[in-house]
This record gives sequence, structure tokens and C-alpha cells, in this order.
Amino acid sequence: MNTLTRWFLIVLSVAAAAASVSSAQQTPKPLTNADVIKMVKGGLPESVVISSIQSHQGKFDISPDGLIALHKAGVTQPEMDAIMATSGNGSSGAGTPSPASPNPAATNSGPPSSPAAAPSAAPTVSTAKSRMPSVTVLQENTSQQLAMEKTQLAQTKTKPTSMKNLAADAALTQGMQTGINTVAMSAATHINSGAGGSAVQQAGSIFSGALAKRKPSVTYVWGVPNPVSANVLQTDSPAFSVKFANTPGVNPDDFEPAIVKLTPAQNTCRIVGATQGKEDAASSPAADWQMYSSFLEERVAVNSQKVKPGEYRISPTAPLLPGEYGLVLRPVSKSKKFSGGDVARGQGDGLMFDSVWSFQISADAQ
Repeated sequence: MNTLTRWFLIVLSVAAAAASVSSAQQTPKPLTNADVIKMVKGGLPESVVISSIQSHQGKFDISPDGLIALHKAGVTQPEMDAIMATSGNGSSGAGTPSPASPNPAATNSGPPSSPAAAPSAAPTVSTAKSRMPSVTVLQENTSQQLAMEKTQLAQTKTKPTSMKNLAADAALTQGMQTGINTVAMSAATHINSGAGGSAVQQAGSIFSGALAKRKPSVTYVWGVPNPVSANVLQTDSPAFSVKFANTPGVNPDDFEPAIVKLTPAQNTCRIVGATQGKEDAASSPAADWQMYSSFLEERVAVNSQKVKPGEYRISPTAPLLPGEYGLVLRPVSKSKKFSGGDVARGQGDGLMFDSVWSFQISADAQ
């Protein structure tokens, strides 16, 4: 009996150990900032990195230092948004304190991608509450939040002498309609290759700089898809509330809002602005592109009130004529330098410069 009992206990111990090992093997290690950086530097497509973040438990450091480190390592804005969304859904971040007793209402409110929080227009970029820049049209009794759109970047050999001149450039509009895939663009900006200078595109882009001959200097053109805006305003003197204080990796004191007139280009898009730069400027990770010092755009005179860093009230000084316009974020200093890679991928300072909130003043606006 003693021998049987002894063997029975041994069998139970072995089974318990096996179950413990199996359980350990089935519990994946939480993803960290270092894991995301490793995937990005390994050249994995943005969609793969985001999917991995969303499908695994995360233990991310979303402190200011953690976010800055991610930005400097080349983590894209959509990838950073996925990290923020995962951390907001209950993952423990190194820089984020955990509340002692969660709010039941907040627990049952659903993920950030719920219909109430997500923009409906296809070409827009999702805006995580209180973290991404936001623009609201202020009206008498109501307010309307505009969806943030991401401008696309293309290039041409035409000199940026006027917006109309660029809009009439057949080679540019042909390049805008060509398009290349996001993975190719991402790879080009990661390895700092010349391909980034000849063809630059962001996710969902209809633009391409696939023009034939290499030149030491080219014209980079920012445009927003579609010939007209979906936001039609019935007032010719709109007022806006602009907030961007908590945008990751950005110093809010470096930027201020502006209103620009958009130029339709052969029924393909609306041109926001243009500047010249080196052929490979949009693939360089170095923050040495002083692109705004000679940037071509049609500014509208505005009354601007700075409520606090990263928060403004802005309105045109005179009624706007019917047509296409956009609210944009521009550097306070004309000499501010950008990383071409950040601009091409729409992250950090590049996200600020690439963002536009387009609107149309109707012909019968009052």
C-alpha cells in the first residue's frame, strides 16, 4: 500500500508540473516598447506591427519619455495610437498609474474605436480623444467637430511659383493618380534610400512622385484627396476652436493654427502648399529640412487668440469667398526644421504639418 501511495503521489507531482509548464507556455509575454521598436527596425509592415499590438497583452511605457523614445525610434503615429488604445483598455504602462478602483461607467464604455468616437469619412485619420489634434467649428447654439484629414505628398519638376501653376501641371496630376503601396514607402523611409525621394506615399494615398528623371532639387507638393470637401459651411465667417496640446512627441509651443485657401487640381485633389527640397529629403530621418522657410501657400488673414499652449480660437478677419479652404497647423518659426521621414510617414512634427481640416464655403453662405 505504501508503494502504491508513493507512486500515486509521484504521478500527481509530475502531472502538476506538466500543467504548470503548459500554462506558462500558453501565456504569452506582454509586449513592451522594446518589442515594438524591434519590429519597426526589423522592417515589418505597419499593419503587421499594429495587428501584433492589438492581439497581444501589452506592458507599454506611455510616459512622456517613453513616447518620445518610440517617436525617435521610428514608430509611426498609427502604431503609437494602437499602443495608446491598448494601454487605455487596461494594459499596464510603465509611466501610467493604475487606479485603485476603476469607474464602472468607464469600464463598460467600450473601446476607443466605438462608433461614437470614430470618424466616418474614409480618408480621415482617427483622433484619439485628448491626444490627437482636434478642430471644432463654433456656431451660435451648436458646435461641429471636423474630421482630421492627412495630406499626401508628391513631387514634380515644376518650380513652386504659384498654386495655379502647380494645379495645371499634367505630370504632377498623373503622378498623383498613380499611387504606390504603403509597404514600399515605409521601407524606403526606413533605409533612407533614393526610392523615398522618387515616390513618397502615406497610408491610403492616391499620390505618387513616380516621375522619371532624378534632379538634385525637386518640388514637394502637399495635397488633400478629392476635388471638394465634405464639410460645407453656410457661414462665410466661421470661428474655430483648435486643440493640440497633448499630441505625442510634439512641443505645442512650436505650432499655431492657420487658414489656407485650397487649390483644386484637375478634378483630382486640392493642393495645400509646396516647397523645394533635395531629391531624397522625404526619406531622410535627420531633422535638417527647413522646408517651411520658403513654403508656398495661400494664407488667409485671421484673428487668432492663444488660450494656452496648444489651444487657440481662430477666425478669418473678413468674410471668406465661396470655395475650398483648410485649417492647418504651422510652425511659429519659419526656420523650424523637420525630418523628411517624419513628414513622409505623418508622425510627430510631420503629423502636425500633414494634418488638414478642410471645409467649403458655400455659394449662398451668409
